[in-house]
Amino acid sequence: MSPTGLTDAGDPDLPRGVALAWGVAANPQRGPKRELSIERIVEAAVEIADAGGLGAVSMASVSASLGFTTMSLYRYVSAKDDLVLLMGEEGFGLPPESIREATDWREGLRRWSHEQIAVFGRHPWLLDIPITGAPLTPNSLAWLDAALEVLDDQPLDSEEKLSVSLTVMAQVRWWGTIERGNRDAAAAVGLSEGAIDRDAAAMLRTLVTPEQFPYLRRLIDDGAFEPGPDDPFAFGLNQVLDGIAGYIATRPTDRVRPTVVGDDLAVTGDVRVREAAKHVRETEKNLREARKNERQARTNARERLRNARG
Repeated sequence: MSPTGLTDAGDPDLPRGVALAWGVAANPQRGPKRELSIERIVEAAVEIADAGGLGAVSMASVSASLGFTTMSLYRYVSAKDDLVLLMGEEGFGLPPESIREATDWREGLRRWSHEQIAVFGRHPWLLDIPITGAPLTPNSLAWLDAALEVLDDQPLDSEEKLSVSLTVMAQVRWWGTIERGNRDAAAAVGLSEGAIDRDAAAMLRTLVTPEQFPYLRRLIDDGAFEPGPDDPFAFGLNQVLDGIAGYIATRPTDRVRPTVVGDDLAVTGDVRVREAAKHVRETEKNLREARKNERQARTNARERLRNARG
């Protein structure tokens, strides 16, 4: 058993890409020594995607950028799908601690959302990686875990907490997709995003008549399509959070996960229960701190590896 709790890398139920992400896949027995590694291959692929999009990434383009043959890469990454999975893991990284330090669940999810939007801004190609199922890699699970942590004290069951997290995630991906489209459209014609919006509004005023589209024309005349200080994406996120808050308000408070498991919970005044609850809170605090230290250690290790190669 590995330190991560995963089974041996030879487990047929563990895909190669997932095993690589967790660091439990067997290393290649032959191939270039020292000059090539999984980390270096992934970093090169990310650089190519940052410059030309996910479509520019191929085993051939990555190997050429590194000065190796394509077959050399296959000794480390057996399929492009595995490489893309590892690129996503590298691109997203770990969620910042500021999410967990939020004062309430709403602010926590707002920070969670804005941090992901920032990631999509740095690596727009992440939006092109298809979602094919539940997250299975360490960093993707860390982002989901961060959202679940800020919801931990809310009167929601486990399925509801997961659904809330996925609902907000969907809003974030839509937001990121629209913003990327706007940036790409502006870059393609050499204009600012504001200029693109103004041109679009002008065209709408020409094309949309009150007779054919009376309600849409009213919005156009009111300047709804003109660039302004209001952020429609932030507005949408706030509405989603408002809806979640309204739903939480309808849930019975006794649905909150009990801090202590046992029959003594029924006796709220029992000294033993209070002491047990205090002990659990302290243990959970220590566990959060240990997780924080683990995430920082992984970040530091990656940084040292980059410096050693640089």
